[in-house]
Amino acid sequence: MNWGAIRAIYAHEMQRFFRTIWQSIASPVLSTVLYFVVFGAAIGGRIQSVEGVAYGAFIVPGLMMLTLLQQSVSNASFGIYFPKFSGTIYEYLVAPAGWIEVTAGFVGAAASKAILISLIILLTSFWFVGAQISHPIWMLAFLVLTAFAFSLLGFILGLWAKNFEQLQIVPMMVITPLVFLGGAFYSASMLPPFWESVAKLNPVLYLISGFRWAFFDMADVPVGLSLFAVALMIVVCMGAIAWIFRTGWRLRD
Repeated sequence: MNWGAIRAIYAHEMQRFFRTIWQSIASPVLSTVLYFVVFGAAIGGRIQSVEGVAYGAFIVPGLMMLTLLQQSVSNASFGIYFPKFSGTIYEYLVAPAGWIEVTAGFVGAAASKAILISLIILLTSFWFVGAQISHPIWMLAFLVLTAFAFSLLGFILGLWAKNFEQLQIVPMMVITPLVFLGGAFYSASMLPPFWESVAKLNPVLYLISGFRWAFFDMADVPVGLSLFAVALMIVVCMGAIAWIFRTGWRLRD
């Protein structure tokens, strides 16, 4: 394992983030404030609580997960796509570093950025609601595992994309709808039985459910299934990345 290569890639990506840190943080924080105003105040005035949890607090894990998934995918995809776009990706391919080191550097930086922004969202939520965290260690575990899982997905997206339009279509047309339909702002138990069964086909529901359990000790699906879903996603994405680097698919176009 070439730890020097991992540190170099990681440091380079984090420097790019800190050069635009205010823009990187201001946008998700502003979006979160708007969500609290619209969902927490407007809808929260009609839905006082969900399973004993104040609605304003109930949506905190969903808002954090929405930001985490969007930031993980976008940071990782852009991080590896730009070297492809500029032609500098060949420097990574010929460097004395394997696909594991390259992936760890880019994905580690993308996950770090997403986790940092998500924690800022959590701090922001304290201005609006008094969210409790029943299992802080599990909360951090879900946060880290989910960030890495979707950063791996974003890394694959960046390798797959041939232009900026393709780079943006998956987060806009797939990730965000799945989060909204995955119980970010409601509990699946609030749905009719048929639609509750349909909702459980959404893999994001398992991530949000496990994350919400860490906050309020309540979940739509067993916590073990949530952990299995995250672990399975990491394994599948790692296998896909290994295949891409081994075959050179979309790397040498």
